[in-house]
Amino acid sequence: MGFLEELVSVGNDVLWTYVIIALLVIAGFYFTIKTKFVQLRLIGEMVRLLGDGMVDSSKGDKGVSAFGAFALSTASRVGTGNLAGVSLAISIGGPGAVFWMWLIAIIGSASAFVEATLAQVYKIRDQDGFRGGPAYYMEKGLGKRWMGIIFAILITACFGLVFNAVQANTISLAVENAYGISRPVTGIFLAAVTAYIIFGGLKRIVSISEWLVPIMAGGYILIAGYVMIINFSQIPSAFMLILQSAFGLEQAFGGGIGAAILMGIKRGLFSNEAGMGSAPNAAATANVSHPVKQGLVQALGVFVDTLLICSATAFIVLLSGSYQTEGLEGIQLLQAALSSQVGSWAMSFIAIAVLLFAFTSVVGNYYYGQTNIEFINSNKKWVFLYRLSVVGMILFGSMAKVSIVWDLADLFMALMAITNLIAILLLGKIAYAALEDYLQQKKQGIDPVFQASHIQGLKNAECWVEEGEVKKKERLTQEHQVSVNG
Repeated sequence: MGFLEELVSVGNDVLWTYVIIALLVIAGFYFTIKTKFVQLRLIGEMVRLLGDGMVDSSKGDKGVSAFGAFALSTASRVGTGNLAGVSLAISIGGPGAVFWMWLIAIIGSASAFVEATLAQVYKIRDQDGFRGGPAYYMEKGLGKRWMGIIFAILITACFGLVFNAVQANTISLAVENAYGISRPVTGIFLAAVTAYIIFGGLKRIVSISEWLVPIMAGGYILIAGYVMIINFSQIPSAFMLILQSAFGLEQAFGGGIGAAILMGIKRGLFSNEAGMGSAPNAAATANVSHPVKQGLVQALGVFVDTLLICSATAFIVLLSGSYQTEGLEGIQLLQAALSSQVGSWAMSFIAIAVLLFAFTSVVGNYYYGQTNIEFINSNKKWVFLYRLSVVGMILFGSMAKVSIVWDLADLFMALMAITNLIAILLLGKIAYAALEDYLQQKKQGIDPVFQASHIQGLKNAECWVEEGEVKKKERLTQEHQVSVNG
């Protein structure tokens, strides 16, 4: 066992310190250039599409809404890393880590756009509407089913099983520390609630995410907003502190600037997951008229995760000044910071926030495993066994230490990310062409409708051959009726 632990530890050090960060940053820059800064020039369109998705929150039997898919991906993406992870980045890398966290979110948003658009292009129909993700575009876009199976195994093991055990572990510890409730009791309750949700299928998972995610994120942002209001005069100083720590000479001479860059990039990438292949599994479920619509919505999800929620944690910590206290880091630092601003009840609030952030991750992570189980074998008995395994891992994680399992999951996640990055770099041209098709239709003043025939060389986009033609006929019929009535 000691040899295995050492091997896994060395593998994680090499992959996460050098390979993964370099690949994600390079890919983010590359996609930013190839899409002509899509994440910045179309940010207004992103917000509009998300708003339309919130209004049209029901899609009947043909999948879920754009907002539903956004909520599902946000449920998994936003977790305890937005709380403890950001606090840890500041305590180790200093305030300058926040700047680099912002920068990597802006860059990574382009990667999120590309992978989500590809997930939509190559999605397939199922009993719940649609499903897809990296495994599907590896098979249909690259013609490499073996590559898709490897990815499916890795993400199911990481997100569906191990990460859910770790999230359950975080929840049970937080509840025990805040309220004295024993971990087995919390584990049984959490397993029961999770079972109710996941055995209800995709629609129930999405409906839970649609109302729980806004409450979770909105409540936390409101608290951070209150802290910023009562410290309004200090906000300019906080911004200057972030910039000075990111670029200041005193940090450069002390080596602090390197720590700030490393921690900011690490925490940003770990939190928003852009380019890592997880969020596309949720993006594929959306029923939209054009793949780019969901690509833009998912790109906005990176901003929500990092520029809003992670920044909320950063300003709570910086405005309180608690980051300068020795011995405080992670969730303890955040609890101390918020308590100094709003009172002792902040300890309970953070415990509840941890519970909600972690539980939404459990729900989102579960679905990532399900859609990949179905990719490998669509027999329902495998999904049933997977659901039982998830409930079992939640019970296990609530009561046990999972250090070696967590390290193994990190290793699998690194391999998963590398596999996905290779795929989206090879298939990126399809996403760029889809973006141009979308923008051309927008210039014509029409609601874009995608057809596979519009993209040269596009094959196996089964949902967009028939559906694109049907939607086009519907639009032409509507335009004809308007002209006749007019």
